[in-house]
Amino acid sequence: MIPIAERKTTFAQSGCVEWIGIAQERMGLIQIVDSVEVRLQTGIVGEHHANRGNSKRQVTLIQAEHLTAIASLLGRESVAPEQLRRNIVVSGINLIALKDHCFRIGSAVLRGTGACVPCSRMERNLGPGGYNAVRGHGGLNTVVIEAGTISVGDRVQFCEIPASELGNHLSGPQ
Repeated sequence: MIPIAERKTTFAQSGCVEWIGIAQERMGLIQIVDSVEVRLQTGIVGEHHANRGNSKRQVTLIQAEHLTAIASLLGRESVAPEQLRRNIVVSGINLIALKDHCFRIGSAVLRGTGACVPCSRMERNLGPGGYNAVRGHGGLNTVVIEAGTISVGDRVQFCEIPASELGNHLSGPQ
């Protein structure tokens, strides 16, 4: 029998970056971009969250498949990624399965730190019931383990980094 710990590191396929957006200021408009640079301890260069320092929410991701679920729960045909205010939309991989694990996107390595829960802005952006429509579908918060560039079309792939090496990645040069 395969141990559950091993099953948690096996994925049927890699994911793919479908969309990237950043807000340069708090509550600011989301700017759609083709690629971003991510740095250790801060996150996405030019993103207002990067100014928070060593946060567990340096880069936020959401599954493209969940956009359809959220739209359905709102009785709509679709919702736009910028309405949800996440940084990166990916398809083809279960993001919550990457919680507490490292994964590579482009030349960067991120680690999932926990679910990205909705905020009160969801009611304003999506209308009545927006907050509850996003609950359980809000995506994943991450920290940057290795600085690099993430671009639309990049693969999202699980990568094993032993816990003994993880500290070195967090305190290394930017």
